[in-house]
Amino acid sequence: MSRLRFCFLAAILLLLAAGGCHPAAVYDIVIKNGTVYDGTGGEPYAADIALTGDKITAVGKIDEAAGKKILDATGLAVAPGFVNMMCWSNESLIADGRSQSEIRQGVTTEILGEGNSMGPLSPEMKKLMKSMQGDIKYDIPWTTLGEYLRFLEKKGVAPNVASFIGAANPRMYVVGLEDKDPTPEQMDQMRKLVRQEMEDGALGIASALVYAPGSYAKTEELIELCKVAAEYQGKYISHLRSEGDHFLEALDEFLRIAREANVPAEIYHLKVGGETNWPKMDQAIEKVESARKAGLRITADMYTYTAGSTGLEACVPLWAQSGGPEAMRKRIKEPAQRRRILADMRARGKDWENFYLLAGPEKILLVAFGNEALRPLQGKTLAEVAKIRKKDPAEVVLDLLTEDTIGISAVYFMMSEDNVRKQLKLPWVSFCSDAASMAPEGVFLKVSTHPRAYGSFARFLGKYVRDEKLVRLAEGVRRLSNLPAQNLGLDRRGLLKPGMFADIVAFDPAAIADRATYESPHQYAVGMKHVLVNGKVVLENGEHTGALPGRALWGPGKKSL
Repeated sequence: MSRLRFCFLAAILLLLAAGGCHPAAVYDIVIKNGTVYDGTGGEPYAADIALTGDKITAVGKIDEAAGKKILDATGLAVAPGFVNMMCWSNESLIADGRSQSEIRQGVTTEILGEGNSMGPLSPEMKKLMKSMQGDIKYDIPWTTLGEYLRFLEKKGVAPNVASFIGAANPRMYVVGLEDKDPTPEQMDQMRKLVRQEMEDGALGIASALVYAPGSYAKTEELIELCKVAAEYQGKYISHLRSEGDHFLEALDEFLRIAREANVPAEIYHLKVGGETNWPKMDQAIEKVESARKAGLRITADMYTYTAGSTGLEACVPLWAQSGGPEAMRKRIKEPAQRRRILADMRARGKDWENFYLLAGPEKILLVAFGNEALRPLQGKTLAEVAKIRKKDPAEVVLDLLTEDTIGISAVYFMMSEDNVRKQLKLPWVSFCSDAASMAPEGVFLKVSTHPRAYGSFARFLGKYVRDEKLVRLAEGVRRLSNLPAQNLGLDRRGLLKPGMFADIVAFDPAAIADRATYESPHQYAVGMKHVLVNGKVVLENGEHTGALPGRALWGPGKKSL
């Protein structure tokens, strides 16, 4: 070979080595130049992440030319997708599968089922659900919970979805809406329903013990249902029987259920309501940590606000709700029964959670009416409406509940900011919205809502992690992702490492923040740049792509079909 030809070939090789010719792309997506918070809570590190199909393929230094698509994460924190431990997106995902308010905060998995779930359903339960539908109308072609989740997946949703069995469902299916105990034969039927749903992938049993008819279940009934769930590695998760005057006693009941059923258990939206009850939080934390040290698998979740939200009927004693909404309205209209209801509302309840007194008329904000004629009252407090109507606030509650047969939602200001800060520092607490996924458009603008629907996760990362420095960012990411994924037993979710499903978020730690307020709640959070679900880009440069790659996720007890 001549010296001239040798030099020519050497020059060609140098050009190729310098990138003059790019190798063929080997990954579907490469997320470049981000700071990786991998979900373990460990120190972040600079790395790229490569995806092939729905999985993470590599984490490290990756040639940009190796990706068919590049997402730039310069200056961004790259983390596993967040898990919303409790939401009310059952209906909103039917109306809009994009899940805008959740996706724009980085939520890639939504967990459903607090107290009531979308299955199992009897014909009577379907009829009741249809009668109580508000602005979102839909058919109910499913009967079981598993069928509902597959319905959502087939329809198309942006986030993954999974669900607990609402403890009220087998009770309603078998016993009905009345306040009575199941017979031994009925208890066997309820166990059978739980077993069927657990084998079809439910996460476990979820109770909401301040709301009828779930509140009518005795402790022993719940233990029996949880024993069935435990056979399938299921969990128990509960809105405690009291978050106010009997908070500590309700926590003891919860711990008893976990102990006797031998089941991992989580407290829904940990909080204590009513100013006189706020000091009880320290004792509650001590009880939980003592139980954890004794070997019970106890965790909790929370939202990042001092106001809760639920129906206005939470102001009415539980005995008056026996038999369902229509039976309650009949009692309200009967003079003697109405007087008894009013007397109970005005006295600190001994055996029910009296939201009317825990908050008070000045701190009960009416945010959503099913009856369109009442919607001019949205955004007003109960005290303001009482002044307009020139009536006692307790009387107004009962009047409104008879005038609106679909449902009234209210925001109750009754928690302590100091307790919120105390709770969110606990390493065994994850996060939830306790709200539906929404968007500031279409059907969702017909009513107001709680700002947690748009801001719970961004508020945690912005206000409490970045601004108040109550939690390290790496630990905050763990609590939003890996902690709930592990608690739920979700398959290959919650960490950034090869082989895991590619649920990934990239956000600006300096900009992430909530924007929703009680006065103007329909406002998206800011600072989330990219969101991927099962390897598909759902949010790119802060804008929703319209992609609907979410899947139904199943509990570890699911049997192959």
